[in-house]
Amino acid sequence: MTIDERKAAFIETGNRLRTLSTEQLQEWQFRIKSENPWFTPENVQQSLQGIAFMLEQEQLDQWLEHYSFPILSPKKIGVVMAGNIPAVGFHDFMCVLLSGHILLAKLSSQDTFLIKAIASIVLEVEPRFGDYIQFVERLTEADATIATGSDNSARYFHYYFGKKPNIIRQNRTSCAILTGEETTDELLALGHDITEYFGLGCRNVAKLYVPEGYNFTTFLESIESLSPIIHHHKYANNYDYQKAVFLVNQIPHFDNGFLLLTPNEALTSPMAVVYYELYTDKEQLKEKIQVNQEKLQCIVSRNSWYPGSYSFGQTQCPSPADYADGVDTMAFLLNLI
Repeated sequence: MTIDERKAAFIETGNRLRTLSTEQLQEWQFRIKSENPWFTPENVQQSLQGIAFMLEQEQLDQWLEHYSFPILSPKKIGVVMAGNIPAVGFHDFMCVLLSGHILLAKLSSQDTFLIKAIASIVLEVEPRFGDYIQFVERLTEADATIATGSDNSARYFHYYFGKKPNIIRQNRTSCAILTGEETTDELLALGHDITEYFGLGCRNVAKLYVPEGYNFTTFLESIESLSPIIHHHKYANNYDYQKAVFLVNQIPHFDNGFLLLTPNEALTSPMAVVYYELYTDKEQLKEKIQVNQEKLQCIVSRNSWYPGSYSFGQTQCPSPADYADGVDTMAFLLNLI
């Protein structure tokens, strides 16, 4: 297959995902939630919308025009997929197949259905991909590896896959910068960046940088419409636990009934908690962010005023070129010889 044929197959896959029947979508949602209670119907639908967005022709054309696609000898690429949000491994799935290599996918036990369901659509559209897609339990035959996991699992990955070409990703998180000038709509959009997927993704905002004297009342009032998240029992359990810890240990915090805000210099906060840190001026803010740059997946600011940042509400809508950990997966694959 040529790159144009492979790209056309993914564009058509996106079209089919956008036009899934209600019955088909509900069946997928039921099966996925029975496997993983964090994968609610709303989260599955949002994930599929994000994938369909990446597969729009304009998105793929803009992304792929920066690469040349030589006729290469296909390598077997082992991909260890995470399971924190639905079909989070799709981008690696797409990159391997578009590059012309063979995918050996090791799925997370928390997310076994959705990637296979999408793969079935890809194969309906382009049966020739049948020789390029394998779901496996072991990656002993892989010529190169892409692995996503925690900082602890990264050490394991380096031990087992370090002798061959690899991309090994570790924990990352996202932060937002507030100035006090944000509108209620902008703060609500930030609330979505925090709470979508229950905060389980690396693109979820877990840390706020706020100016000294910042008044959190407007922020907490602006995100009140997101309160139904507390009705998810697992999320509620985390909220109740963290609130009890704060109260018992007399840790200062703000509480709106479904989200806790507390001062902390760490980047990654527990579920249902957002850390915040004060800054005095833009120069100090820049210093604080630069220290943590390697651990940040996304930075969010009003109208993207901070260099390299996203606008509020945009973290969960990545383009194909928004690589995890900032490592160009496609370039890595195309340079394998």
